[in-house]
Amino acid sequence: MKEMGIPVIDFDELNGEERSKTMDLLHQACEKWGFFQVENHGIDKQLMEKVKQLINKYYEENLKESFYKSEMAKSLEQDITSEKDWESSFFIWHRPTSNIEDIPNLSDDLRITMNEYIPQLIKMAEKLSELMCENLGLNKGYIKDAFCAGKGPSVGTKVAKYPQCPQPELVRGLREHTDAGGIILLLQDDQVPGLEFFKDGEWVAIPPSKNNRIFVNIGDQVEVLSNGRYKSVLHRVMADKNGSRLSIATFYNPAGDAIISPAPRLLYPNHVRFQDYLKFYATTKFSDKGRRFESMKQIA
Repeated sequence: MKEMGIPVIDFDELNGEERSKTMDLLHQACEKWGFFQVENHGIDKQLMEKVKQLINKYYEENLKESFYKSEMAKSLEQDITSEKDWESSFFIWHRPTSNIEDIPNLSDDLRITMNEYIPQLIKMAEKLSELMCENLGLNKGYIKDAFCAGKGPSVGTKVAKYPQCPQPELVRGLREHTDAGGIILLLQDDQVPGLEFFKDGEWVAIPPSKNNRIFVNIGDQVEVLSNGRYKSVLHRVMADKNGSRLSIATFYNPAGDAIISPAPRLLYPNHVRFQDYLKFYATTKFSDKGRRFESMKQIA
């Protein structure tokens, strides 16, 4: 198990002399890691603390008892390895329509707080998408427009607790997977660990978030749209014997009927006869290769 210096993107440094360095760090994080942390993101930190507090309260009052009475919890008492996930979770849709009024026993305070929190997260996701586009050489709104399909993006939050587990060697909190969507923004526990990402052939432990940093990872659709430049990476959650871990993951995803393809700007030339390429190469040999490829795409 490795512990690495996970990239930290400071939004405050985008406005000064450190902008170029920060943009390069973001580009490297998306290309080489597929995940990073963001600080000074502009989201109200008191609001973030209130979201965590109210979700923990909801779990204690409505979900905890039934979880430990579930068949999966009982199976661990018999030393049976489980192929299910050791988690208690529910999903809140925000865009294009909301289901928050339909979730049983959710307090008005929690509903109001989430409805204040989510617009700030969407604003952050859109800012990240614009920064990614800038680094990829795309128009600033390319990802947002691709995701919207004329209707706006699909946004939802998976609220999960990974309860304290008596036998963590028998079960995963959440099995290995990549995320199907676009940009994932995670408000996670500041005490209990468990999240791990796969990098360079090894699992990397993601420490609990300090100072209300937002943890971000890339989903499958951004990998597709970037033609593989930005990576959607395997991750998992390990069960913990010493505590229950909180995870509030908001997904900034394409609309359901959005057609996602690699951005043409990021594709290599294709269907080009080699003799045609050689002819063009003869006059551009000492010029920039990227511009030559762009020109060949136009010729093709």
